[in-house]
Amino acid sequence: MHDVRVIVLAGSPDFGRCPIASRLPASLWPVLQQSAIERVIRHVAAQEFREISVCSEGNIGSLKSLTSRVGGVKIDFVEEPLRVGTAGCLRDAVSNNSGEIIVIISASIVRTPDINRLINAHIEQKADLTAVLNPAKSSRADSTGIYICSNTVLEHIPQYGYCDIKEGLVPEMLKQGKVLKTVELSRDVENFRGGPGYLRAMTNFLENQPALDEEVPTLRRRGGENIYADESADIDPSAKLLGPVAVMAGAKVAKGTVVFGPAVIGKNCRLGGNSFVACSVLWDNAVIEPDCEVQNCLLDYNVRIAGDTVVRNKIIPFEKSSVMSDSKARAIKLVGSGLKNPLPIPKPSTEKVSVAGISSWIVWLAGAVIAAVFVWSYWPGIVDLCSIWRRSDEYSSGILVPFLAGYILWSRRDKLRTISIRPALWGFIGLLFAEGLRLFGLFFMYGSAERLAIVVGLIALVLIVLGWEFFKKTAFVMLFLFLMLPWPNSVQAAVALPLQQWSTSSAVFCLEMLGYDVFREGNIIHIGQFTVAVAEACNGLRMITAFFVISGLVVLLVRRKWWEKLTILASSLPVALLCNTTRLALTAIAFTWLEGDYWEKIFHDFGGYAMMPLALAIVVLELWLIDRLTVQPVKAKEVIISAK
Repeated sequence: MHDVRVIVLAGSPDFGRCPIASRLPASLWPVLQQSAIERVIRHVAAQEFREISVCSEGNIGSLKSLTSRVGGVKIDFVEEPLRVGTAGCLRDAVSNNSGEIIVIISASIVRTPDINRLINAHIEQKADLTAVLNPAKSSRADSTGIYICSNTVLEHIPQYGYCDIKEGLVPEMLKQGKVLKTVELSRDVENFRGGPGYLRAMTNFLENQPALDEEVPTLRRRGGENIYADESADIDPSAKLLGPVAVMAGAKVAKGTVVFGPAVIGKNCRLGGNSFVACSVLWDNAVIEPDCEVQNCLLDYNVRIAGDTVVRNKIIPFEKSSVMSDSKARAIKLVGSGLKNPLPIPKPSTEKVSVAGISSWIVWLAGAVIAAVFVWSYWPGIVDLCSIWRRSDEYSSGILVPFLAGYILWSRRDKLRTISIRPALWGFIGLLFAEGLRLFGLFFMYGSAERLAIVVGLIALVLIVLGWEFFKKTAFVMLFLFLMLPWPNSVQAAVALPLQQWSTSSAVFCLEMLGYDVFREGNIIHIGQFTVAVAEACNGLRMITAFFVISGLVVLLVRRKWWEKLTILASSLPVALLCNTTRLALTAIAFTWLEGDYWEKIFHDFGGYAMMPLALAIVVLELWLIDRLTVQPVKAKEVIISAK
């Protein structure tokens, strides 16, 4: 017999990955009618383990309230004011004499394995630390977040600060020659961290759980195989439920509604008439109004979906902006998560037309015809634009913009396919405006207006053909296209001289700071016995246009808060000026020891290209600093209410 101490890692809000996890830790998410952590502690207690430590970075009040219903077990709560990592929680939860064997288990799992079997395997392997893995044939054949170890591992954990088991403790133990082993489970524990993993775990759990009434005693088999409902649930006789489906207390399923499992309908949920719900989990008090289609979605507490709405592959958090009262609303601000359908879902009949509902060859053919007509119509302006990209160093980066915009749209293709197509006649106003710009440019020989008309006409065409919903989803990509246009000549002439003067003075300042004997004469720099002229082409405009393209691409690709993206965009100008000053200073220094026009030209051109990696490094540094310097507050009261 061995003394065993069980440590349950409750975790903390997980900022950035999932909107619901940013408010409510995954350990407090419901698994049928219990939170994940309450379920884990009950299963651990049922296996005769009586000493449990719960480690959490906040939400202690919620955890105590939930776990107080588990009897016959002593639970100690360890609150970490700052993140200390999984090994840090182990260090803070136990002491050197707290037990011979320690079991670390993540609270965000659906199935709790046989801990005694894992301990026996750990002892038989004579390991210092054993990592528990999901089955190799599982869709998630990786770590479960469960470890078995002896209390001697505490010697390898730093006394203070952050330390992770996989990234910190394990490498250190390997260096010290300790024995590390693995144990593979016979079935997946269905561990999760955010919405996509939770939805996958719940659907797999429902498919492989033969009797849901054993999990929730108030559930009763109703109407067919794997259909379970609480006695107080109100299910219309005309509604069709295809299992496995669990309908909780107080839920109401209206006439003509189809629920295709695996699916969970939480307490007091409302499913309006003639709606279709498939492979989704609805938390308590969620409302789906009539004539909706909800597929492969997770609905937070109290979320309301307006009538006549199609929602697919979404994680929908409860926010004031996401509660729709207008039954005709079609464009709710929902947060997508790029989920993939875990099961093939039958398509319900619907009057809506979506990208996914049209034959792919028809879509491609229609798109090719429209694109050909658009290119033919604007061909002179497109040729002029390509000519500027080819001959102008300042705007050569513009040629990348259409290809980058196409890549961004391609990366979002799964989300865009689900958008309903409703052509908007308002787009003709935009098209008329584009043609007006074009005529103005032709009549007054104003090339910038003609080039601007190309982008405005393209945006109007998207609105006419695909509608407002598609336009709203791609609005920022459309704005990104404006970066491919060269500046008007009057604007370029107004900024060229000030930029040239700034570049010269800033380069002189840097050289003086480095100890060089520098003398400036207009835009000419005398450094020692050498003379370097700062030409108009070196004024930094090329850097500015290129860095705006880079920053715009980063902003569209990363998942960040709006103010973080705005910060990246606003920093484009100072970053471009900084990089241009660095290039000029290094070029001036190189000219003091390089001989020959050939090498000077090579270094001059190479210096411009070398600034691109530097600019990207600065953007990455900005994102890193934002992560380290900002922390979102958690509203504890709202978390406790939601957990209940």
